[in-house]
Amino acid sequence: MQSKRQHFIDTLEKFAPAAFTPYLADCILSAGVQFKIVPGRKTKLGDFRTHPLQTKPIITVNGDLNPYSFLITALHELAHLDTYRQYGWKVAAHGLEWKTAFRHRLLPLLESKALPTELHHVLEKSFVRLKASSGGDVQLSRVLRTFDLKDEITLESLPRNAHFYLNNKHFIKGELRRTRYLCTEFGSNRIYLVHALAAITPLTHE
Repeated sequence: MQSKRQHFIDTLEKFAPAAFTPYLADCILSAGVQFKIVPGRKTKLGDFRTHPLQTKPIITVNGDLNPYSFLITALHELAHLDTYRQYGWKVAAHGLEWKTAFRHRLLPLLESKALPTELHHVLEKSFVRLKASSGGDVQLSRVLRTFDLKDEITLESLPRNAHFYLNNKHFIKGELRRTRYLCTEFGSNRIYLVHALAAITPLTHE
């Protein structure tokens, strides 16, 4: 009879890189958490939450992510669980405590030497050195997007003053402010900060 662990590994192989599914399965099973793979959400890749009526914390990860995004997101949320169990809700969501927990979860991946070279490099640079969170690390997001099957056009690929659509609104691209561009809504002249990696629809005829 197939063990619970092997069955879970077989399930995870549909979503995460096969080389890392045994490690991810062990992380999840040992964490004592409800782990749910859910339909894709536009506002988040995954989340961690607790509720007084739930016997176990809950981690959800979007099932439409590419394998490496799924893996990193799952470990990201497990690091939130680790931080919560040690500090409760008393520390910043992506503060030093979470970064330390995330680094601990990532180290086996880096030590395995089985990651794609560019992904290994950006994880080592950004997280082992505790530089940033995955949500705020543009370099990591950029590398993870290279594993997507769909061909999206991102805002950063457009020249300045280019016109584009986002969320059914017409914008003109402006200057870069750290990880976001100042964009002007066509017609209203309202200014919005739009992430450099936002998937947009370019307008070729203004």
